[in-house]
Amino acid sequence: MRPIWTGSISFGLINIPVRLYTAVKEARPDFTYLHKKDLSPIRYAKVCKADGAEIPFTDIVKGYEYDKGDYVVLQDEDFKRADVRKTQTIDITDFVKKDEIDIKLLEKPYYLEPTKESKKAYALLSEGLARTGKVGIGSFVLRTREHLVLLKPDDGLLVLEQMRFKGDIVKPTELNVPVEEKISAKELDLAIKLIDQLTGAFHPEEYKDTYTDSLMKIIDSKAHGKKPRPAGKKPAPTAVPDLMARLRESLEEAKKKRMAA
Repeated sequence: MRPIWTGSISFGLINIPVRLYTAVKEARPDFTYLHKKDLSPIRYAKVCKADGAEIPFTDIVKGYEYDKGDYVVLQDEDFKRADVRKTQTIDITDFVKKDEIDIKLLEKPYYLEPTKESKKAYALLSEGLARTGKVGIGSFVLRTREHLVLLKPDDGLLVLEQMRFKGDIVKPTELNVPVEEKISAKELDLAIKLIDQLTGAFHPEEYKDTYTDSLMKIIDSKAHGKKPRPAGKKPAPTAVPDLMARLRESLEEAKKKRMAA
């Protein structure tokens, strides 16, 4: 693995040099856009709006339009100059209970590895968070953007969770949510029993990307000149009059599966 960022975790007067690694790998097929006529691959080109000419990457710079048609060009050093500390430091400013965090704010996990000289301080922070049941909240700059971050322990490893700022979350004011929908006591009782019956320990390794597996089977069939299997039926929404009956059937089915297991 190659680090995508190097810097330090900072809290109080403590600085812990670390390397940042991506913790996510997409295991999904890559698709190429093709010309429908002859299946030639389509490539993306950077084209100048003024003359239509294709521009090589080496001739492209980043600019900010501060007035209509007027741009300020920014170099890599300008992004660092804006705040050197934030480009080099994961600045932890608060520690909070982990159950206080709204999951909508969580975006992407990364692994943090200590440098040789920072292992003890790294271990101390990891164990301190584990013992207190708390997580660190702070910020740093990655790829010219400041991110809110959460720092949490995971069996001695420190995981950095990139977060969204509260202002990035769209308020659901325009959604038609049934807040005042009338629910009978019997319906609620059956729903709770079904939830309880289906409740178990969370084992993430048991969850698989079955859609990609099915898609690869279709790709294999077409590659060998075979006709893919028919698509399944779209599930129909449960009608209100059938709700109680469906809840009872679901509960009985869940009981049978649990007994069989």
